[in-house]
Amino acid sequence: MGDMTNSVFYAKNQRNEANHAGEFGCTLEELRSLMELRGSEAVIKIREDYGDMDGLCRRLKTSPTEGLPNNAADLDKRKEVYGQNFIPPKKPKTFLQLIWEALQDVTLIILELAAIISLGLSFYQPPGEGIEACGTAAAGVEDEGESEAGWIEGAAILLSVACVVIVTAFNDWSKEKQFRGLQSRIEQEQKFTVARAGTVIQIPVADIVTGDIAQIKYGDLLPADGILIQGNDLKIDESSLTGESDHVSKAPDKDPMLLSGTHVMEGSGRMVVTAVGVNSQTGIIFTLLGAGGEEEEKKEKKAKKQDGAAAMEMQPLKSAEGGDGDEKEKKKANMHKKEKSVLQGKLTKLAVQIGKAGLVMSAITVIILVLYFAIENFVIEKKPWLPECTPVYIQYFVKFFIIGVTVLVVAVPEGLPLAVTISLAYSVKKMMKDNNLVRHLDACETMGNATAICSDKTGTLTTNRMTVVQAYVGDTHYKEIPDSDALPAKTLDLMIHSISINSAYTTKILPPDKDGGLPRQVGNKTECGLLGFILDLKRDYQPIRDQIPEEKLYKVYTFNSVRKSMSTVTKLPNGSFRMYSKGASEIVLKKCSHILNAVGDPRTFRPRDRDEMVKKVIEPMACEGLRTICIGYRDFPASPEPDWDNENDIVTDLTCICVVGIEDPVRPEVPEAIRKCQRAGITVRMVTGDNINTARAIAIKCGIIHPGEDFLCIDGKEFNRRIRNEKGEVEQERIDKVWPKLRVLARSSPTDKHTLVKGIIDSTQVGQRQVVAVTGDGTNDGPALKKADVGFAMGIAGTDVAKEASDIILTDDNFSSIVKAVMWGRNVYDSISKFLQFQLTVNVVAVIVAFTGACITQDSPLKAVQMLWVNLIMDTFASLALATEPPTESLLMRRPYGRNKPLISRTMMKNILGHGIYQLIIIFTLLFAGEQIFNIDSGRNAPLHAPASEHYTIIFNTFVMMQLFNEINARKIHGERNVFDGIFRNPIFCSIVLGTLGIQIVIVQFGGKPFSCSPLDVDKWLWCLFLGFGELLWGQVISTIPKNSLKFLKGAGQLTHKDEMPEEEMNEDAEEIDHSERELRRGQILWFRGLNRIQTQIRVVKAFRSSLYEGLEKPESKSSIHNFMTHPEFRIEDSQPHIPLIDDTDIEEDAALKQNSSQPSSPNKNNNAIDSGINLTTDTSKSAGSSSPGSPLHSLETSL
Repeated sequence: MGDMTNSVFYAKNQRNEANHAGEFGCTLEELRSLMELRGSEAVIKIREDYGDMDGLCRRLKTSPTEGLPNNAADLDKRKEVYGQNFIPPKKPKTFLQLIWEALQDVTLIILELAAIISLGLSFYQPPGEGIEACGTAAAGVEDEGESEAGWIEGAAILLSVACVVIVTAFNDWSKEKQFRGLQSRIEQEQKFTVARAGTVIQIPVADIVTGDIAQIKYGDLLPADGILIQGNDLKIDESSLTGESDHVSKAPDKDPMLLSGTHVMEGSGRMVVTAVGVNSQTGIIFTLLGAGGEEEEKKEKKAKKQDGAAAMEMQPLKSAEGGDGDEKEKKKANMHKKEKSVLQGKLTKLAVQIGKAGLVMSAITVIILVLYFAIENFVIEKKPWLPECTPVYIQYFVKFFIIGVTVLVVAVPEGLPLAVTISLAYSVKKMMKDNNLVRHLDACETMGNATAICSDKTGTLTTNRMTVVQAYVGDTHYKEIPDSDALPAKTLDLMIHSISINSAYTTKILPPDKDGGLPRQVGNKTECGLLGFILDLKRDYQPIRDQIPEEKLYKVYTFNSVRKSMSTVTKLPNGSFRMYSKGASEIVLKKCSHILNAVGDPRTFRPRDRDEMVKKVIEPMACEGLRTICIGYRDFPASPEPDWDNENDIVTDLTCICVVGIEDPVRPEVPEAIRKCQRAGITVRMVTGDNINTARAIAIKCGIIHPGEDFLCIDGKEFNRRIRNEKGEVEQERIDKVWPKLRVLARSSPTDKHTLVKGIIDSTQVGQRQVVAVTGDGTNDGPALKKADVGFAMGIAGTDVAKEASDIILTDDNFSSIVKAVMWGRNVYDSISKFLQFQLTVNVVAVIVAFTGACITQDSPLKAVQMLWVNLIMDTFASLALATEPPTESLLMRRPYGRNKPLISRTMMKNILGHGIYQLIIIFTLLFAGEQIFNIDSGRNAPLHAPASEHYTIIFNTFVMMQLFNEINARKIHGERNVFDGIFRNPIFCSIVLGTLGIQIVIVQFGGKPFSCSPLDVDKWLWCLFLGFGELLWGQVISTIPKNSLKFLKGAGQLTHKDEMPEEEMNEDAEEIDHSERELRRGQILWFRGLNRIQTQIRVVKAFRSSLYEGLEKPESKSSIHNFMTHPEFRIEDSQPHIPLIDDTDIEEDAALKQNSSQPSSPNKNNNAIDSGINLTTDTSKSAGSSSPGSPLHSLETSL
């Protein structure tokens, strides 16, 4: 597709060039070939072809200073000749493609096959009806309503499949549309500064045309290719195009070529735009990608054909996966990134398990029926097999087969794919309101299983609004912003001039967008903080800038990573010069020889004064997480004029005006969000480029680390030293030693981030594979975002590359939205479990009823159409009702389920079997004794074509009533008592239950023949309702049975893990919350806790007695009572809230590490001292790595 547009482009331009040869002096081709040159080659080429840059500008009909004249006709002409500055997006998938993708699902395929067979057989009317001698109608009664309605069953199944497929495809399609909408919204918001008709304006990137004069500055992402006209200290990061990480210096006479998609790392300048859109370097690459993607798809199709059979088994539940706009991205990602999401894996496994069970049941049914028929006819009645009877026998066998298929259809939960789809789609829609734009559906569910989050600091944990919060002016350290009257007038004036002039004029503070919002900060955030400081002092910077515009600045030394300072020289009215400087305080203070005192006069500033200032002012500020900036100035005489190029002699001998502490404040909602994460068993790690002191201070403010805990805060250098071997290769074992304790990684490069994420994901030292979420905003975060299980990109600060690589976009850049995503993810998982619990109860009962009915009475008590009403409608509606439960905070009170936990837990299994038993007892009682109880005619063995009996109608009605009430039971899956809790928060649920009841009344009273129902009177209706209501009472009985007394129940749908820890088995009971057990054990727990306290205290006393605490007593074996202390829920009730809930694995590691390095680590991992919140560090070795910062006794008070 890309090539096409390109060639069309060329063709057009060839034509245009003929007409416009007179218009512009350069053809598109010339410019394209010019932009392919680099460095000195380009300079020579420009000299040869155009004379100089002005010559090029003249040929492009533009002025290097004024820019383009702002007239619409000229701009349109340029767009026509040179193209527009946008890259056409890849074509979205059509609705039909999406439907085809949705059809690839295993359960749906099984259903389609069953339905087609059933349909085919229902139309098969064999001959030989009338031959009496061919044996009794042992196949049971087939009334003609049934035979006429035989096709309904197959049709209804196909209808349900169509429903699922269309809903799935529609979801994907609307998601795609939403995503494209967001993309275009993002694109419209990107603006760039250009000069038009002598005024500097900001225009949307798409409106830039060839010949525009664009102003570029530090931090810009270049929107088009261009050639530098004038620049100061310009350095560009071209790694996104060339892969070279070194910054490239640009200068008009050395290397003037600027390429789209590259970042300005320092300096500023002006460029003339020479190529836009598909003709720019990025555009050319995109065009190639477009073509490449299609070839790749063709190849994949070939591969698919070859192993189609294998692929069918392997396909995850497609409905949960959904196609999306950058399918190509995902295909690439698929190769190395996405294993199935946890839920998909478990569901596929479960669907296959259920399918197998259903097949076995249906096979047994068919075999029994065939044997029954054969024995009765050929053995007992000793009839010969007559050739003319063969078709009749075949018809019987076909009928048996249909009964078998019915059993199979009832066994397979066709509502499952629908429930998954509805649940995910509903969540994604609602997550949009919580500022999460989900790009890949399954990311939402994976997030519920996350065990680790690696988060950026700037903008995610902090507000990314720099504000001055402390200042040191005139020998006074102000802990908050002083009044302007309190400051000496001379100092204030100097300070305001220095800040206003010595900062990029593109940095401004604009009024807020919304009333009551914060003022908008445009440009460099640190400079915005300083300008904000002027406004806080009730002064303004704009008049000073108007008085000394940018052209009048005599010389500018721009900020760069080597200088770490910025200086601007201005000419004073009397002809002398004044230079203002600002920069990192440790750099600038070294260059100061004077400082302004309390009245605003300079006094000498000696090295020892400086050391004292560092100790008294700068270090305290840094420890509070502030960035310190020093502002100074220096005067030069008019003659002799200094040599401005000799920077070292110029920027020295300064007079310090003030030192300010700038804070990027932690977002107010972040500490609470992080506390929730830790309570939910998710470790939050901070990965930042900031220095280690600031990072540690912010981490403590956020609650990522707590003072006195044994956690690692290291910088990138140290991290690399620890994880690389002598050859400099990363080793997994080394990473495994670092990551479990790592909480803050400072001064880290993007590769460090990627290494860390990869190391955590690949680690096998913990029982569960870690599920890692990562946040990122920069282009360089792309690899880490792709590698992570869930990548979050920032919607506001994020670059396009980051958004492309991510799974979820945070539209408000806020960490607390991630917690919302976790909540929704867990909610999806729980909704599906609820649905399964309900659905499987229906299935188990229906299968057993159909099976036994067919075998004993040779006629299922529930007719095929009734079965389908129960199965399809109840399924679809129930999936709607149970999948749309809103999430609650309580979801964050438990650890992630992980990959090894069965989808159907033991509690759920207990509920399914318990309710199944109740329903079967009721139905069989009604079936075999119903006629006596209700005093009606028996419906069993009714003659052919008899009208529907009241007896069977009662059975059907009671069955549906029991399902309705059981739907309410299914709302809770952890054995809670109150099943009505929060039911009115879910209007969908209430309306569906009432709606189903209404339809059921209509079916029974007016359904007649097709539904084989006969109307019931009020008395019998009340009985049916009463038997249904019994479900709720029975539910209470079931939840009283502690599940540990039912050891034989196994979970189903479990993902096995190659190296599963035996320990997991031991803790399995403890992992799952069962409220009934809690009631039974409350007393025991209190007793154990008391005992535990006493033991701990004894141990502490002993520890004190022994020298160096060597006598730390080892607690008893694993099976001792301390096991109770590992129940996560009990630890929550325990009275030490200051300990974050560490997952078991962390406890074990801590325990092992806390034992003295010289002692052999005790075999018992469950170290009691840690359980009760005492951090006894018994580290006598001097190794800095493992000794904890707090003293060994640091948290004794808490317990004693």
